Amino acid sequence: MAVETLARPARMKDIPREGEDGLFRQSWYPLCLAAEVPAGKVLGVDFLDGRVVVFRGEDGTVRVMSAFCPHVGADLSVGRVVGNNVQCAFHHWEYDGSGQCVKTGIGDPPPRNACLFVFPSAERFGMIWAFNGETPLFDLPALPFPDDQLLTNAYKMDGELHSDPWVFAANTPDMQHLKVVHKMQFEVEDPHDLVRWHDFGMEFTYLAVHQGGVPMQNHAGILGTSLFYRWGQYGDYWRAGVTGFGLPRAGWHQVYSFQAVLKGPAGAQNLQDVINVSRRTVGEDRDILNTVHYRQGLLTRSDKTLGRFFTYLRKYPRAHPSAPFIT
Repeated sequence: MAVETLARPARMKDIPREGEDGLFRQSWYPLCLAAEVPAGKVLGVDFLDGRVVVFRGEDGTVRVMSAFCPHVGADLSVGRVVGNNVQCAFHHWEYDGSGQCVKTGIGDPPPRNACLFVFPSAERFGMIWAFNGETPLFDLPALPFPDDQLLTNAYKMDGELHSDPWVFAANTPDMQHLKVVHKMQFEVEDPHDLVRWHDFGMEFTYLAVHQGGVPMQNHAGILGTSLFYRWGQYGDYWRAGVTGFGLPRAGWHQVYSFQAVLKGPAGAQNLQDVINVSRRTVGEDRDILNTVHYRQGLLTRSDKTLGRFFTYLRKYPRAHPSAPFIT
């Protein structure tokens, strides 16, 4: 007797993975907490498909460069900061803020091409960020209140998650996910028509009720493919959050979170409540993100915004100018 088999559902074109064809999306990625890099510290960090160093010079500025000395390949993370330069431990070659070798330990003239790749970097939201590219395509978000009016906290979630950063970012345009996993009840059935798209992200402002019956008025969005932000009224106080998804290697990401509330008599408690909600939210997603084989399959009408985000991901610019330097 012939056995009838079911045909595998047709799929749309796959979404490129990070590292596919040797390329990575051109986005801002958090590398570490700012508190991990005091003055004079050199920190080695795995990034993309290689390694970088993060260091803070005596001028207080943090710089991000490729980690391997072009002399014979020593890892600069075991070196030290000299003024605003980073010095290799092996032969004491020094590199300035432009990445150029300006000095050798024994006094030989540095080779003209002895240089490091310098990543565009920023210190913001209690994190050190690096942009995958030679020039940033967009800026980090600006909060609606100045820093001196806010109580803030930045932290790194425990453990890496086994999926690309864009996979976590895709939760924001996924209305089904927000409703069934995070228990959000939108004022409208699905706020697809409230979403505004631009070249490097999407954002929308909406009313909803969160878990525990907490009313919320949120402005939320994605920048690039590795940064989520939101702010607005949560119950009886205002809150803000910026979450960055680091990229230590293809197929993995590390979650960094910044939370803020307005200063006031209840500020400290409000901030702790926001941190707890943030950790709970990541906890609700952790097992999903660690096991998902993410791809565009069969969608429903509730996936209108998610479907457009898939198109956004496919068209998003990818590059790897640091490839010759960081591996």
